[in-house]
Amino acid sequence: MARVVELSYYPVKGCAGTSAAEASLTPAGLAHDRSFMVVGEDGVYRTQRRDPRLAVIRPAVTADGARLTLSAPGTEALHLRVDTSGARRKVDLFGTAYQGIDQGDTAADWLSEVLRARSRLVRVPPEHDRVTDGMTPGTSGYADSCALHVVSRATLDLLNRKLSERGASPLPMNRFRPNIVIDRWDEPDRWDEPDGWAEPHAEDRARRIRIGDTELGYAKLAIRCAVTLVEQESGARAGPEPLRTLAGYRRASEGGIAFGAKFAVLRPGRVSVGDDAVVTSWGESEL
Repeated sequence: MARVVELSYYPVKGCAGTSAAEASLTPAGLAHDRSFMVVGEDGVYRTQRRDPRLAVIRPAVTADGARLTLSAPGTEALHLRVDTSGARRKVDLFGTAYQGIDQGDTAADWLSEVLRARSRLVRVPPEHDRVTDGMTPGTSGYADSCALHVVSRATLDLLNRKLSERGASPLPMNRFRPNIVIDRWDEPDRWDEPDGWAEPHAEDRARRIRIGDTELGYAKLAIRCAVTLVEQESGARAGPEPLRTLAGYRRASEGGIAFGAKFAVLRPGRVSVGDDAVVTSWGESEL
């Protein structure tokens, strides 16, 4: 059997994540995941690829989403009442135009100081109707693509073994910023039940996953970028790993380096750490 061992959501795209013991799973992913985004004055999204200091910003959002706190080392925390009805502005995410609700000058000034570049904070508007691609279409907020990023512990364990063979240090799971981490576990009298999760990259082949009362549908492989080179605790680039090692065994047939998989939400509900992750349909890896 396999179960959920970590849940994380990222209220502000590119900023630090929040670990949770349980969470509401909405059609757009874990509640509050990537519901805010930092943009330049031109409306173009900011990312750790260009602004690695995003990693040191720690957002905290209340359960009802009405208040947001931003904190960063050496800076007084900022407490905001979230605006969900203000004027919309155009924002650019990977060259696609969306709308965002600007959260005001106070937030803009705070972010500009921390990031050392003029920035503004926007929130997904209630009418946001983004459609994501892949084998199973879905929706998401300001995530790179699909609603959920799923990685197994076995997948990271394999990478860390390969890093060790090269004399490199192991990496923590947060370097890959997943929403759901799955690990195999042995239950008495069921230890030999085949479930696939003992092998690395099982998430590549899982086509339908049932977790609690929710269901996920496989969309596509997660293609990795330079964000994986950023130490999430310090906001410093630490390359060339893991991309150098991953390039040796995880090059996708359609280009890029794959690690983890993206999923759409087929049935919303509640998910918790410790929930069984039951694959009801397997397929072949697209790698």
